[in-house]
Amino acid sequence: MFSRAQKLIGEDGLQRLFASKVLVVGVGGVGGYAVEMLARAGVGTLGIMDGDLVDISNKNRQIIALDSTLGKSKVDAFKERVLDINANCKVITFNERFSADNSKVLDTEWDYIVDAIDSFEDKVNLICLAKQKGFNIISAMGAGNRVELCDFEISDIYKTSYDPLAKKLRKALKDRDVKSHTVCFTKTPALSTTDGVGSVSYVPPLCGIKLAGFVIQKLLQV
Repeated sequence: MFSRAQKLIGEDGLQRLFASKVLVVGVGGVGGYAVEMLARAGVGTLGIMDGDLVDISNKNRQIIALDSTLGKSKVDAFKERVLDINANCKVITFNERFSADNSKVLDTEWDYIVDAIDSFEDKVNLICLAKQKGFNIISAMGAGNRVELCDFEISDIYKTSYDPLAKKLRKALKDRDVKSHTVCFTKTPALSTTDGVGSVSYVPPLCGIKLAGFVIQKLLQV
């Protein structure tokens, strides 16, 4: 399965990935594609945290959303999918929403955490608690309300621009005395929509794949 990756990263690189533990919190349009890429790369232990069920409205952009998975918990559906990709992967599921009062997932040691949470308050709490525990963590910024093929960038939160979510997060983290934080964002302006956030099939995956690629490269540098 990993013969083509081995040509690029070598046996030592593969073994690093096999031994790594990555947690993805929020497995919607962005986080779901991060899970997919991490699983196919050979990450040995994947934590998957989300309290939602697969809904028909997810089908336009979420890799886990199929007729066969509608109504299932996202984490259970992802566990089945990941094991169908790589039966040797250890998948740990947390069928619940992360919050400051529900943070026991951080009692486990993780090599990297991918934050793809939609809820702003929960996102801030995850970042701050993860940093307090010394975890490596990267967060997704806004991927909704965009139709253009966005160029997602990896940057420190304090160097971001044009992203309303990043602006809000910068202030919140500054208020909590967080000096730096790595995020994935795009300078492509968000469109205005009424009655909620709009999304298309290809923009959230671009962000999720960028997140996973960054984490994989960091794991290979250990």
